[in-house]
Amino acid sequence: MTMKLWHCYDSRSLRALWALEEMGLKYEVEVLPFPPRFLKKDYLETNPLGTVPFFIDGDTCLTESTAICHYLVEKYQQQQLSIEVTHPEYGQFLNYLYQSDTTYTFPLALILRYKHLEQGERLNPQIVEDYSQWLFSRMRGLVQHFQTNEYLCGNKFTIADIAIGMALHFGERIGLADNYKPEIKDYLARLQARPAFKRARQIGVELDPFANLSTP
Repeated sequence: MTMKLWHCYDSRSLRALWALEEMGLKYEVEVLPFPPRFLKKDYLETNPLGTVPFFIDGDTCLTESTAICHYLVEKYQQQQLSIEVTHPEYGQFLNYLYQSDTTYTFPLALILRYKHLEQGERLNPQIVEDYSQWLFSRMRGLVQHFQTNEYLCGNKFTIADIAIGMALHFGERIGLADNYKPEIKDYLARLQARPAFKRARQIGVELDPFANLSTP
């Protein structure tokens, strides 16, 4: 059975799609409008959470974007995109994987919602300001790291870069990149120049939910 990914353009599912392209694995993809739980309600029959990504591989079903990347690396022995357990930076590798959603994508989702998606009185500039500052403060370690390193771990591109890089790309799409430090901008540009990233971003571009963001 071919692996299948349900995907919304430039959403968290980009992590999984990008990883699949980097690995050259065979897969099917179904592109959905964002948010699918409102715009394609029959998707709830596939994934009751109504979220993307949703990924199946045989009897395995996954809904967390970074978990899918980690699964693919281990299941299909894609060690060129991973860090060995015995490597001194293995712990940091795992930390970046977990940070990618909890530290970076979560505040971005709040900023997107309360700056662009809500209407009228539900728009909340205070949430946007607070979580923007919170996010930029969390980037200080990345800025320092990229003063002397090209990638996050092991002096090579890994799924940690996919996980963190997608969050930085997401921030750019919702208008935060003007406040990125030069080290972050340079790192993101390196990632966005990768052929696999470019291929992944061509899939479903006609359903780009950020093409006409409303602004307060």
